[in-house]
Amino acid sequence: MDSSTRPPRDRPWIIRTYAGHSTAAASNALFRANLAKGQTGLSVAFDLPTQTGYDSDHALARGEVGKVGVPVGHLGDMRKLFEGISLDKMNTSMTINATAPWLLALYIALAEEQGVSRDKLSGTVQNDLVKEYLSRGTYIFSPENSLRLTTDIIAYTYREMPHWNPINVCSYHLQEAGATPTQELGYALATAIAVLDHLKSRPEVGPEDITLAVSRISFFVNAGMRFVTELSKLRAFTELWDEICLKRYGVTDSKARRFRYGVQVNSLGLTEQQPENNVFRILIEMLATVL
Repeated sequence: MDSSTRPPRDRPWIIRTYAGHSTAAASNALFRANLAKGQTGLSVAFDLPTQTGYDSDHALARGEVGKVGVPVGHLGDMRKLFEGISLDKMNTSMTINATAPWLLALYIALAEEQGVSRDKLSGTVQNDLVKEYLSRGTYIFSPENSLRLTTDIIAYTYREMPHWNPINVCSYHLQEAGATPTQELGYALATAIAVLDHLKSRPEVGPEDITLAVSRISFFVNAGMRFVTELSKLRAFTELWDEICLKRYGVTDSKARRFRYGVQVNSLGLTEQQPENNVFRILIEMLATVL
C-alpha cells in the first residue's frame, strides 16, 4: 500500500506522568526530558504550601517545600517551570484546588509572555473544592466561598478558554478516604450537581452556557478491587451523568453529555510487603475499567 492510499493513523491519547519536585528549575528539566522521550502532555504536581496558599519562605511551609510536588509562588516560578516549553503546543493538567484561580492566572500570564492567546491553551485544573472538605483537607476558604471560586473559574474558562477543562470532579479521593464504590458514585455526582446548580444561579449564565460548561467537565474515578461493583459503577456513572445533564439541566447535545473521565487504580488495595502481587491487583482493577 503506497502512502496515498494508506488510511490516516489515529492520533494517540495524551501520554503524561504526574510529576513535580524540589524546585521549578529541577521540575522543568524533568518535564523536558520526559517530552524528549515521547511524552505528549504534562501533569503538574504542586507541593503542599502551594496547594494551601503559602509562600515557600512562610514559617508554616517549613519542611514541606518541594516534597510532594513543585513549589510555585509567583510568575517567576511559573516561567522557570515551563522554560523552553511552548504552551500552545502543550496540554497541561494542573492538580490544584484551593489556589487554582491563582495558578491558572499565572499560567495564562506566562502564555501571554510567549505570545499565546488564552483561547489556544488546552489542559485542566482540578478545582474540586468539595472533595477537599470530604476527603483531603487542603482547603483555604469556607465551603460557600470555595464553591463561588470554583464556578468563577468555570464561568471564565468556557468563554475565554474553550479548550480548557475547568473542573475535574474527583471521586477517586472519596474511596481512598473510606467510601464504598456506591458512595463514591453518589457523592461525586452530588458534587457535580452542586457545582452546576451554583453556576446556573449566576445571573450572567444562560441555558446555552450550561451546555458549554457541561461539555468541559471531567471526572477522576477510583478503580478498586471489587471487580463486578467497579465495572457496574463506571457504567452507572455514564448513564446517570447523561440522565442528569439531560433532565436536570436540559442539555440536548448528546456529545456535551458524554461522561469524560480518567481512572487511577486504588492505592489502598496495594501493599508494600508484597509488591509482586500488586501487578495482578492492578490488572484486575484495570480490567473492570476497560470492560
